[in-house]
Amino acid sequence: MANSYIQLHFVALFFLASLTIPSNCLPGLYPKAPVALFVFGDSLFDPGNNDFIKTTTTFQANFPPYGETFFKLPTGRFTDGRIIPDFIAEFAKLSLIPPYLQTGYHEFLTNGVNFASAGAGALAETNTGLVIDLKMQFKNFRKAKKHLRLNIGKRTARRVVKNAVYLFGIGSNDYLSPLTNNSSIFKLYAPQDYVAMVVGNITSVVQKIHREGGRKFGILNLGPLGCLPRLRAANVAAGGNGECVEQVTALAKLHNVLLSQKLQLLQKRLKDFKYSYFDVFTASIATIQNPSKFGFKEVKSACCGSGPFRGYFSCGGKRGMKEYELCDNPKDYLFFDAIHRTEAANLQSAEAMWGGPPNITGPYNLQSLFLL
Repeated sequence: MANSYIQLHFVALFFLASLTIPSNCLPGLYPKAPVALFVFGDSLFDPGNNDFIKTTTTFQANFPPYGETFFKLPTGRFTDGRIIPDFIAEFAKLSLIPPYLQTGYHEFLTNGVNFASAGAGALAETNTGLVIDLKMQFKNFRKAKKHLRLNIGKRTARRVVKNAVYLFGIGSNDYLSPLTNNSSIFKLYAPQDYVAMVVGNITSVVQKIHREGGRKFGILNLGPLGCLPRLRAANVAAGGNGECVEQVTALAKLHNVLLSQKLQLLQKRLKDFKYSYFDVFTASIATIQNPSKFGFKEVKSACCGSGPFRGYFSCGGKRGMKEYELCDNPKDYLFFDAIHRTEAANLQSAEAMWGGPPNITGPYNLQSLFLL
């Protein structure tokens, strides 16, 4: 009887002691949940959402040779293999983040989901009716959040939303679409005013996600848009020698300066707001100026396409032009088609975003955001 009393006494003491031990001292009892990744953007980030909407082949990549390098079949990604969010998910030890429109109600979405849509812009007027613009992507995020609450409960869903990283890559189409569609939009607005609208829409959605509970954001700026093979080909058509189109790159520069300023302001104004700003512009210029340093042999022409610099958007023969050329080794190329990068280039960007120095990826890199 005495032994039974002593055993009960020790059990009671252990139980009371365990109440005072921090949960991080009991890893087996309270395992750390993975940090989810929610993705917003355009074709640089779209894993196939546009396969599920009514659009045109201009905004789809669900045909060969897209996907040939890694997946061995087209997946809707505008490259030969994986896109940047695929690599970020891998580095974070997450499974591939699925397209939002492909997910079913049986999925808890606790690892995150991808809302990006090829051709999308920060402005609803950009390729309207053919893509899922940024504001609609935010609405889909709210639906996903509701789905999370229904499946895992309010408290756990709130924790997932707060701990998640929100990755943004959007804005290029807001500048490229008016040019390729001969829009008069740039005659109606001064460049600074137009850029302010684009950046304002991006930061508005960032603030809305913060109000929904999000705290950690990864933001890409814009690369030198005038150096895309499509723009080099346009330069040739206008009588040039295929130089970068500086007027277009100038818009990207304005965008990047304002976006950086706005994010710094948000950091001061929003509670617990933390962000990683990846300077893809500077990284791209370095690659274009010194290709061999980064393992590339060709940084002007695309791997897949036709015309000067393979800059006609004909890759796959499904966009009005059936004939196109395809390189033997996409790894040698910075660009896979007239606009989009190869898997090799996406990997380099993802590595810089994940663990790059503050002058390229700051004030945090993505790895540090996932660890916070």
